[in-house]
Amino acid sequence: MGSAETKARRTETKGRMVSEEQGQFDIASIGERLRLAREARGMSLDDVAGRTRIPIRHLQNIESEEWDALPAVTYAIGFVRNYANVVGLDGAATAGELRDRIGGPRRRAPAADYYEPADPARVPPISMIVLALVLGALLVAGYLLWRSTLDDESATIPVLEVPAAQAPPPAAPAPLPPQAAAGRSVTLTATGEVWLRVGDGEGGPALFVGTLVQGQSFAIPAGAQNPLIRTGRPQMLRAAVGGVDLGPLEPVERTIDNVSLRPEDLAARAQNRPPPAAPPPPAAPQ
Repeated sequence: MGSAETKARRTETKGRMVSEEQGQFDIASIGERLRLAREARGMSLDDVAGRTRIPIRHLQNIESEEWDALPAVTYAIGFVRNYANVVGLDGAATAGELRDRIGGPRRRAPAADYYEPADPARVPPISMIVLALVLGALLVAGYLLWRSTLDDESATIPVLEVPAAQAPPPAAPAPLPPQAAAGRSVTLTATGEVWLRVGDGEGGPALFVGTLVQGQSFAIPAGAQNPLIRTGRPQMLRAAVGGVDLGPLEPVERTIDNVSLRPEDLAARAQNRPPPAAPPPPAAPQ
């Protein structure tokens, strides 16, 4: 009898504790109920986070009912549903309770669309519509007429061919009197690739034998008595006496031999050289 009575008392006490715990779940807030259910199952926040994939900080916000700290209302409702299911509560009911408290999207049956008839006061009168169409047609006709006049004018205006601008001929070198050139230095500058031989007198020693390329120069030695040049492209050699450019040795390509390079002789050749031919006048416009 004693053991049976003790067993009955234990059963009564356990039932009372379950009733009290269930009563706590009924009266507690959502966050408190979830915490009590978690602790009753002996689960930690880490356990719940591992099974629901909800960050621990959001689980703490749910238990503290800090709904504003969650990402959005939809996330809060979903988190609460998953949390309740893991700890043995009704997830759908708990989520619905939270939705009623903080608001959120609800599924409603699609309602039929009703269209309100147009307000006659907002519809423009027929006369204004007709006037707008007429004005648009007049604008299009005026544009087409204007384009046609442009086409006629372009057909009647003669087109004049303007000749291309021609580069002015190179300025003639400044004249240098032979008597003023005596005793000055002489320099030959190549305007293109040219072979030349410069010797001191007929049959005398060579002062230079070789090829000059564009931009290269050769200065006649000061001690030369009678410098003479031989080349097949004299038009590619410009002579300068005392820094004064006298132009090319010859205007055209031909072989020259034993031509004096003394400064007074070069100045005389420059004076006797005929002036360059003037370019032909541009053709008259058609």
